Amino acid sequence: MYNLTIPISDEQIRELKIGDSVFLSGVIITGRDTVHKWMIETFVKETRQPEGDDLEVYEAIKPLLDGGAIYHCGPVVAGLDSGDYRFVAAGPTTSTREEPYQGDVMRHFNMKAVIGKGGMGSQTLAACHEVPGVYLHAIGGAASLIAQSVQRVIDVHKLDFGVPEAMWVIEVKDFPVVVTMDSHNSSIHAEVETKSMVELERLLAS
Repeated sequence: MYNLTIPISDEQIRELKIGDSVFLSGVIITGRDTVHKWMIETFVKETRQPEGDDLEVYEAIKPLLDGGAIYHCGPVVAGLDSGDYRFVAAGPTTSTREEPYQGDVMRHFNMKAVIGKGGMGSQTLAACHEVPGVYLHAIGGAASLIAQSVQRVIDVHKLDFGVPEAMWVIEVKDFPVVVTMDSHNSSIHAEVETKSMVELERLLAS
């Protein structure tokens, strides 16, 4: 069991191997499809000009993601009317939708951890090796349990994207996750897929 506090160093990342359990503490940011597309188009590939509060948000999140983590999560949030935000449910969403973006986002921000469920592909695994970073699998179906590890909501950016797609800046304590992709080119998800294909071929040939 590892206890990691954000920001995470390169040395700490390289110690982690697939299968390791981690309690993660510190400040993380939620982000799903809309956020990743916005990051890539506006700041990584610069295919669109910043507008509105884009530059202000970028300056706010950049130091948090340097050595930090992004969580693929569309939370259920109470207190939207009052601004006294509280996470009611904070379960992970499927990560594969971010595969076209994730590696470039990790490199651009020097981001050390991606949290979600279901794993990611070869592009993200390559970024985990290069940055270095890890993919941390959160427990699907445990949204209320995970929400208990959220100590407070510090801020929210891009609420105009919608509550699930906004960037929620949260402080977590002892957030339970498992390393399923590490910085040593190992992926539990790739291993499972390979073994599944071998078994499928065996069944089809019998």
